[in-house]
Amino acid sequence: MQVHNLLGWEGHLPRLFEMKAQGRLRYVGITTSEGRRHTELERAMRTQPIDFVQLSLNLLDREAEQRLLPLAQERGIAVLANRPFREGALLRDLARHKLPGWAAEIGCDGWAQVALKFVVSHPGVTCAIPATSQVAHLRQNMGAARGPLPDAALRARMARDVAAL
Repeated sequence: MQVHNLLGWEGHLPRLFEMKAQGRLRYVGITTSEGRRHTELERAMRTQPIDFVQLSLNLLDREAEQRLLPLAQERGIAVLANRPFREGALLRDLARHKLPGWAAEIGCDGWAQVALKFVVSHPGVTCAIPATSQVAHLRQNMGAARGPLPDAALRARMARDVAAL
């Protein structure tokens, strides 16, 4: 069970922790989809025994890499990364550009796979939740599960190259 978008989290978490202690819940988490609320999310991560968080991370929105992902790793908090495509805007922008040569090195034949591999290859990320309603997009996204994941050096290059487009 998760408190969505930090709405009333200080009031809701005690009840959720009580339900967890009773065996009615297995995991308790908290979410945000807005980078402007990362300070509040960080406070919850530091002060509450939460099991998971959901936050935004993608090739261009990387603020979570600075404090939140290291904190999650330190505290053993699972991370669901939302908006890996910026609600499609990132993929629409990238579609105008040819895939870089390094994309083939990690088994990618489309920008969606590149974007997902960037997110899920971060050691602090447990999974990505790309959201789609189209089967063709689902199939493209599933391609990110094949082939090697980028290492830290390639992740940095991916971010630089995409930011330069």
